[in-house]
Amino acid sequence: MLLSLLAYLGCGAIAGILAGLLGVGGGLVLVPMMLAIFPTVGVPPQYVQQMALGTSLASIMITSVSSARAHNKRGAVHWDIFKAITPGILVGTFGGGLVATHLPTMFLKVFFICFLLVVAVQMLSNYRPPASRDMPGPLGTACVGGGIGLVSSFVGIGGGTLSVPFMTFCNVPLHHAVGTSAAIGFPIAVAGALGYIVGGWGRPDLPAASIGFVNLWALVGIASASFCTAPLGARLSHALPAAQLKKGFACFLILVAVKMAWGLL
Repeated sequence: MLLSLLAYLGCGAIAGILAGLLGVGGGLVLVPMMLAIFPTVGVPPQYVQQMALGTSLASIMITSVSSARAHNKRGAVHWDIFKAITPGILVGTFGGGLVATHLPTMFLKVFFICFLLVVAVQMLSNYRPPASRDMPGPLGTACVGGGIGLVSSFVGIGGGTLSVPFMTFCNVPLHHAVGTSAAIGFPIAVAGALGYIVGGWGRPDLPAASIGFVNLWALVGIASASFCTAPLGARLSHALPAAQLKKGFACFLILVAVKMAWGLL
């Protein structure tokens, strides 16, 4: 138990820094790490992916609050965008979480691997849609939020890999898009975690310290560490060359995707 708790703390520290630094959501790192840890602590193989996704989303509740506070102090959170996108986020993420709890583990793993590769390619190419328009109206923004929430629930992330490009496309400055994305991560995390809790409630053979598909030991370890390191990531995002860091992180994601794919084969 001590070793697993230390592993969770390490996962949380890394996820917090990434959430504040890159605005990509610590779930991209959390999920693969938990996929490696959970089989050693008694999570049944058929539930490992769902447990990793649900716990990742639950931990992002803490990470997003810490990161958003740090960005807000720098005036980098657009609360008008947050208010417009949140209704769609809540519906899309909760519904996606419920659906994911009934999907085959293999499908979720393949979806996650494909998502990692898409994110990595986007980071390496540094492609961004040309900033050529303003944010859509409240209905359009909410619909976009629904799509972001749905995908986020399938991969256990705070939505930054989708919301940041969307906002920069709509002429929101990059640092402000990252800061606003950190705030948007909170409703994604709440609705997604709730979906995995409800969908996993009463499932047999889950570890004792679990509420549905959320592992409480992992949540405590990850959340406590990420809360401390997310502000550090936010500070670094305003001081370090984010483009070079993203390319390095993209190479790491490709390695993770290849390793996961090899494991499936």
